[in-house]
Amino acid sequence: MRQAMVLRVSKAVLVLAIALFYTILVLNNITDYGSNYEFVRHVLMMDSTFPGNHGMWRAVNSPRAHTVFYIGIIAWESVTMLLCWWAGVRLLNSYRADTAQFAAALNSTVIALTTSLLMWLVAFLDVGGEWFLMWQSKMWNGQEAAFRMFTVVGVVFLIVVQREPTAD
Repeated sequence: MRQAMVLRVSKAVLVLAIALFYTILVLNNITDYGSNYEFVRHVLMMDSTFPGNHGMWRAVNSPRAHTVFYIGIIAWESVTMLLCWWAGVRLLNSYRADTAQFAAALNSTVIALTTSLLMWLVAFLDVGGEWFLMWQSKMWNGQEAAFRMFTVVGVVFLIVVQREPTAD
């Protein structure tokens, strides 16, 4: 039983660490709005992609659209942050509970971490990386950072969904 408690606390602490990451991320995006706004703006305008590429018809040159995209990203990060804090606290509060109660806390954690994984995969790797050809930019390419975060959150996700050890 002790091993199960250690694993439960480990899951909670890892989710809370993801929540802390998102807290700092949201704080940075709000307090230094202009830096990351520029990143989003350049990715959407595709102004640093390979010259003469045939995907330039996808470029978005509207400052209003840039703002909407960036605020959407901050909102997604904020929701993910709140979900991760909520899930981590639920896990921590239920680490001594029965299996059913802890499983309910795990469900909220799966939702929180899936929200995070989807942000990195959809917003940054799919839309930014492939649709807006971010991979072609030397200056405004966030794919490596997005992949790193997708991987970190994915590893935490795999730990969270790991079955509890059974008593032999």
